[in-house]
Amino acid sequence: MQIEIKMDEAQTEPKVIILTNKVTEEITELVKRLSEEKPQLIAGFQNNTVVLLKQPELIRIYTADSKVFAVTDCGEYQLRFRLYELEKRLDEKYFVRISNSEIINLKKVKKFDLSFTGTICVSLSNNAITYVSRRYVSKIKQALGI
Repeated sequence: MQIEIKMDEAQTEPKVIILTNKVTEEITELVKRLSEEKPQLIAGFQNNTVVLLKQPELIRIYTADSKVFAVTDCGEYQLRFRLYELEKRLDEKYFVRISNSEIINLKKVKKFDLSFTGTICVSLSNNAITYVSRRYVSKIKQALGI
């Protein structure tokens, strides 16, 4: 695939043109990925304050006491989304569900410890330790290519 970028001062928003002799699966996937624009910001609540959280800042998102929390290097924030809603909003290249109650950012993982039988221990960038539930082990291995 060839990629060409042309700068035009008159162009107010990006425009993508695909030139091809036939529509292949690769072209269909490319169009799908370009048209799926997911919100990059998530509102987090902390001490009666709303903080806009950027996806790359998120380390993990988990549920506790029927509430959803997001953890960043700057602190912990309560979210007003359900976990399944966040799973749809987050970039699937970097965020993966590891249990019924947790989603992690793969870019914030220090290491995966596979020595535990039936599960995987995950060390995160904020020194937190969490575990992949048995149900999600195959999904994690597939995402990591192992």
